[in-house]
Amino acid sequence: MLENLEAQAPDALLALIKMHAEDPRQDKIDLGVGVYRTNDGATPVFRAIKQAERKLIDEQDSKSYLGPEGDTGFVTALMPYIFGEDATMGGRIQGMQTPGGTGAVRLAVALAKAAGVDRIHMGTPSWPNHAQILQDVGMEIAPFDHARADGTADLDAVLAAITGAGPRDAVLLHGCCHNPTGVDYASAEWEQIARTLASSEVLPILDVAYHGLGQGLDEDVAGLRTVLAAVPEALIAYSCDKNFGLYRDRVGAFYMMAKEPAQLDAIVSNANSLARANWSMPPDHGGAAVRHVLRDPDMTREWLDELTDMRERMRRVRERLAAADNEVPGLNLAALAEQNGLFAILPLSKDQIAKLREDHGIYMAGSGRINVAGLHAGNTDKFIAALADVTQG
Repeated sequence: MLENLEAQAPDALLALIKMHAEDPRQDKIDLGVGVYRTNDGATPVFRAIKQAERKLIDEQDSKSYLGPEGDTGFVTALMPYIFGEDATMGGRIQGMQTPGGTGAVRLAVALAKAAGVDRIHMGTPSWPNHAQILQDVGMEIAPFDHARADGTADLDAVLAAITGAGPRDAVLLHGCCHNPTGVDYASAEWEQIARTLASSEVLPILDVAYHGLGQGLDEDVAGLRTVLAAVPEALIAYSCDKNFGLYRDRVGAFYMMAKEPAQLDAIVSNANSLARANWSMPPDHGGAAVRHVLRDPDMTREWLDELTDMRERMRRVRERLAAADNEVPGLNLAALAEQNGLFAILPLSKDQIAKLREDHGIYMAGSGRINVAGLHAGNTDKFIAALADVTQG
């Protein structure tokens, strides 16, 4: 039977990683891989996580199964940071651990389908794996434009999608630091989205993958909290891979908000059943490390300091690029200062992107998406000069 399988196209990002690795130029720049990098180009383990891991080595006395819900202490410890003071919304929210934010998104989509959702409205462009997950679960995708050409969010498009949706529809929204555009909704826009959702029958699915890397911990989830305060039910996917630097440990959480607390048992039982069929039990180590960090005030302060350093460094890169707007006409670099997180999209042609790679050793996705954390004081001027070269040429 296996001979019936047809070869699939290789992942474009993996091909980009390979090309960058094989490039002998010492001043090459990698803007493709979606991980945080320091000024030295490293993606280090957080100091707070190192402390927590040492504590785990000393104190953990078993590697036995935890069950499909995973480390409930980890899931609970995160909740005040995501949902605020009333972290359970009056007993209406419950969560479980997942293999990364990807696992949480997968579980959200599968649970929505089990609940009767047939179609999910999704802003485009979006994280490429969103569409792959929706298609694999068998969900119809209804795309709408997420961002305008001027680098701002297309509020009219998302409101039209919600207003025109049917009773068996959901809408997938990025909580903050939109991937791949960096374009987020402003507070007033989130309020309009929340009001529109509240007057519809649409199920909100919120993907929070970069919490703390935009404006701040509370600021980055203000929109999510606005939506949850307005709607009767929602599904929330959360990732610790970026804001705790736990990429390869696959640390995520999935939260369900019900209309009434009494409904949660049935909802959670369905989520547990789907998780059991997908991965049985989530990986434990990274979640346990996060639990230790969030339960120890000193480690929590260390984590918050590291997160602040990351956020401020990326903000400086964005401001430097925005200041070069006049040097590279036509790209609207000024808009990057108003955007958030790791990513931005530059309106470059495929020929220009190829020229950046071949002539300047600058590697980025074919869509024009860049990881701003790949830039620092030592290579940003080179990047700006290369943009000017390929655009003016």
